[in-house]
Amino acid sequence: MLALHLTAQELAHGRPYAERHEEEPAWHDRAALWLWHGALAPLLSHTGRSAAVAQQVCDQARRLAPELAALDDDALKNRFRSLGPILRRQGFQRAPVAQCFAIVREAASRVLGLRHYDSQLIAGWWLLGGHLAEMATGEGKTLAATLPVCVAGLARLPVHVITVNDYLAARDAQAMGPLFAFLGLSCSAVTHGMSRDERRIAYASAVCYASNKELAFDYLRDRAALQDRSSAMHLAVDSLCGERQAEAQVVLRGLCFAIVDEADSVFIDEARTPLILSCTAAADDNVQSSLQAVLEFARRLQPQVHFDVDMARRRVRLTPAGEDHLESLPDDASGLSGMASPRAWRENVQRALAALWLYVRDEHYVVIDDKVQIVDASTGRVMPDRAWEQGLHQLIECKEGVPVTGQRETLARITYQRLFRRYLHLAGMTGTATEVAAEIGRTYRLPVARVPLHRPSQRRHLGLRCLPDAAAKWQAVADAVEQMAVQQGRPVLIGTRTVRASEEISAVLLQRGFVHVVLNAKQDHGEAELIAQAGQPGRITVATNMAGRGTDILLGDGVAGRGGLHVILTEYNESRRIDRQLVGRSARQGDPGSAEAIVALDDEVFTSHAPRGTAALRAWWCSHGRLPAAAIRLLRWLAQGRLERMNRESREAQVRQDRRLAQMLSFSGRGE
Repeated sequence: MLALHLTAQELAHGRPYAERHEEEPAWHDRAALWLWHGALAPLLSHTGRSAAVAQQVCDQARRLAPELAALDDDALKNRFRSLGPILRRQGFQRAPVAQCFAIVREAASRVLGLRHYDSQLIAGWWLLGGHLAEMATGEGKTLAATLPVCVAGLARLPVHVITVNDYLAARDAQAMGPLFAFLGLSCSAVTHGMSRDERRIAYASAVCYASNKELAFDYLRDRAALQDRSSAMHLAVDSLCGERQAEAQVVLRGLCFAIVDEADSVFIDEARTPLILSCTAAADDNVQSSLQAVLEFARRLQPQVHFDVDMARRRVRLTPAGEDHLESLPDDASGLSGMASPRAWRENVQRALAALWLYVRDEHYVVIDDKVQIVDASTGRVMPDRAWEQGLHQLIECKEGVPVTGQRETLARITYQRLFRRYLHLAGMTGTATEVAAEIGRTYRLPVARVPLHRPSQRRHLGLRCLPDAAAKWQAVADAVEQMAVQQGRPVLIGTRTVRASEEISAVLLQRGFVHVVLNAKQDHGEAELIAQAGQPGRITVATNMAGRGTDILLGDGVAGRGGLHVILTEYNESRRIDRQLVGRSARQGDPGSAEAIVALDDEVFTSHAPRGTAALRAWWCSHGRLPAAAIRLLRWLAQGRLERMNRESREAQVRQDRRLAQMLSFSGRGE
């Protein structure tokens, strides 16, 4: 609370580019964090005491409701504005915050026709206190965020509400904008394609909605524009000397107050790779011919003879025989004489093998309009402005026979872990955070608090079925669709892990004559409309991973009486969280609904990450013709546990590498 109070004063006095000073914690501090957010968290957590305070704030706001309802609009606005000096002077104390919450609640009912539930008031207090609030799907995270946003905006803190894509940023800014305008707070959204001047104006608003990628790259562009004058000391000296050149080069006002929606997706799923700001060099015919030659050479190498493929860790390693083969080959034997060195030759061959064996079309990328576009593994969305590093993207373009783009030169880089830790105040909200609460606590210093449901859940879990192969699985899924959608008239949502899987089940449904809609990385432009209609009677929707879709599925007329939305999970994902996100689409806010899992033994998560267990269960199937549900749950626990552990280790290694780079570059006053 004190830090936020000081921040408001500093911003009022024109402190340039406010952000938290980044310090490397000592080993004993890291050990304490590991204990606090790990084994000791259930014993030492303060969330129980804070939950009581949150309930008190909620009760106080509710008691103010009759008094505020009697005020006209002008009196309500004046009451809200009168709390600004108190917040700036005292910080976010319980009494003024409860009054603000009550006023925002009354204003929302007048302007938006929506009234915050008690659970949303509790979530607002958690967010204002710097927590990650876990709210179930459909509990109204967007509306809940307006409570702390209005309080922070009233205290004159620049507020960033960070979402997972441009559509949600623009939609939420437009939907909540009238509420902010009523209370005298400007609101804007930053989306792809805006100019730097437009972005500067948008970030100057009291409340700015933006996707995590747009904000991160704007921050990197600011650091690149400032070059060697990006440190806090340089900016402070420039401000004291009256030099405003640095401010004219940047678009952000700093990293002050942020609320991150779908926080587990941003903090965890997208934090495995660094954010790299780069410029694209012109494509060189010589480079293109060399890459094509490398690719042709790699195609002639034999797996398990010249190289080994580790699908679990997603890497290719040359065997001793492969190393000897490369060393014994003359430079001009395969058209590779243009390589700068034998080491460059070897590294390019390994990347070519990765392009051939590790990166699969319609799973890791799609080809649209003769362009290779990366698919986000956690959301199933295309990332059109992203490219793999060090020539891998160009090798995949050669592999697919599309025009080769120029390689990219790095201008600046940062990880999400370092970026978000620089915010003076950080909070988040998501539907699934319990599984990664310890890592989020250690990395981002955010305790996870579960918000109570507005209404008790009525979701029914219909169990788990495992089939021997994908063909049998798709037929079983089609049978379930026929029972639920055709016979009972219920809407069905089929969740798939990859684009290829969505097309496979689509073909089976077409063969059965079932009218359905497919939503994947190739058809994601109208996703909000498609998802919004997924609750209509008899509607069949096939969709890749649902993380961060951000659109509620409202039940159509008569659907609740038939049992609500039915969700079918057709393959376990890399994390239990993503599975839970899909299942959470049914039975929102007390509605009826059901979910089931129909998987196969040849699913990649089993074959790549628990091969021995999968082989044992396959033998059991051959002997008995069925599989015990307990054995499938154990196999899932083994496979997903290994995947989650590997991904966590990858993120931790990325943070360590980022710290080393920051230390190496610290002499220049820059960390990027």
